[in-house]
Amino acid sequence: MVVGGGIVGLATALQLTLQRPDLTIAVLEKEPLVARHQTGHNSGVIHSGLYYKPGSLKAKLCIDGYRQLLEFCTLHAIPHEICGKVVVATDQEQIHQLDELERRGVANGLTNIRQLSAGEIREREPHCDGIAGLYVPQTGIVDYSAVANVMRDCILRNGGEILFQQSVTQLIEQDSVVRISTNHDSFAAREVVTCGGLYSDRLARHTINDLDVRILPFRGEYFVLRESARALVRNLIYPVPNPTFPFLGVHFTRMIDGSVECGPNAVLAFAREGYRKYQLTPRDLFETLTWSGFRQVAIKYWRTGIGEYYRSFSKRAFVQALQKLIPSVRSDDLVAAPAGVRAQACDMEGNLLDDFAIRESSRVLHVCNAPSPAATASLAIGTYVAERVNSRLR
Repeated sequence: MVVGGGIVGLATALQLTLQRPDLTIAVLEKEPLVARHQTGHNSGVIHSGLYYKPGSLKAKLCIDGYRQLLEFCTLHAIPHEICGKVVVATDQEQIHQLDELERRGVANGLTNIRQLSAGEIREREPHCDGIAGLYVPQTGIVDYSAVANVMRDCILRNGGEILFQQSVTQLIEQDSVVRISTNHDSFAAREVVTCGGLYSDRLARHTINDLDVRILPFRGEYFVLRESARALVRNLIYPVPNPTFPFLGVHFTRMIDGSVECGPNAVLAFAREGYRKYQLTPRDLFETLTWSGFRQVAIKYWRTGIGEYYRSFSKRAFVQALQKLIPSVRSDDLVAAPAGVRAQACDMEGNLLDDFAIRESSRVLHVCNAPSPAATASLAIGTYVAERVNSRLR
C-alpha cells in the first residue's frame, strides 16, 4: 500500500508494480485526482544535480532519476526539452560560489558545464546582466502533472489500484499486517509506504512516536511574464543560491508551454495547503510555532525571512530582485500566478534538512523529506524505496 498520489508516491507504486507483479499494489490519495499539491504546483524544471552535496542521497537519486525521467518521457511521448540554464553571479562575492557549484556538478557527473564571462552570458541570454556565470547544459523543462498522469495510467495498466478521496486517519502496525483507516474505509497491508508530502510527518507519527523531524510549509509565490515580455528570457536564468538557505532564490523559468515564470520567494505558510497569503489553519500554525526546531530557524534566518515577506507584500521589491538578473524587466511585465507550498523538514535543532530523509518502523516506510529535486528524482526514489520494501518483505 502506498499513501500519497503525488509524483513520488506514484513513482514508488509504479516501480513496485514492475518489481513485484505478484503483489497487489494500491495507492491511497486524499484528493479526487493525482498531483494536486507539490507536484501540480511545480515549476517544471528537470534538475541536473548541480547543487547537491556529492555522495548524498539527493545527489545520487537526482542523477539516476534524471536519466530515468528522460527515458520515461521519451517512451511515453511526454513533451520535454533539455534547454540548459545559466547561473548568474551579480557581485564579486558570488564568484567563488560559482567555483563550488562547478566542483559539485563535476563531482556529480555533469559534463560540459563551464563558467561564462559577462559577454558569454549575454550571448546565451541577451537581456541578462551578470559579472560571471555558469552554464549547465543538462537542465530541462517538463510538465510534472503530465508525467504524474502517465504514471497513474501505467500503474493501472500494470494491475495496481488508485483509490481517491481516501484520507488516512490511522496506521496501526500488527504482527503480520498494517491496519489502515481512512475517512471512508479500512484496509490491511503487509507493507505500507507513505509519501505524504506536506503531511509526511503526521503520517510518520502514527508509527514513530519520537519522530525527529517536523514539516514546515513554505509558500513560494510566482509571477509570469506577459506574452509581450517573454522574449526577455530564452531558457532558465538562476541566481547564485544563498549557501546557508535551502532555497534557490527568485529566478526565471521558461515553461514547456512557452510561458515564463518568475520566482519563487519562500515565506512561511500559516497552513500546510496555504496557497493564499492570508490562509490560516490553526492546527498547522500551532504545530509549526510549538516545534523547537522552528524557533531555532526563526533565530537563524530572521533577517532572510523578513526579506522574503517584504517581497511577498511588495511587488516592487519582487521586481527589484528580478532586475538583478534582467534589469529591463518592469512591474507591468509581471502578472500574478498561482503559488506553491514546499514541504520542508526541520529537525529539533533547527536544521532545514537538505537531503532526502526516510524513516522506518516495523512495517511502514515513511518518505519524510522529499523537496526539490524530488520530481526530477521521483523514478529513482521510487526504485530506491521499492527495493527497500522488497528487502523487508524477504
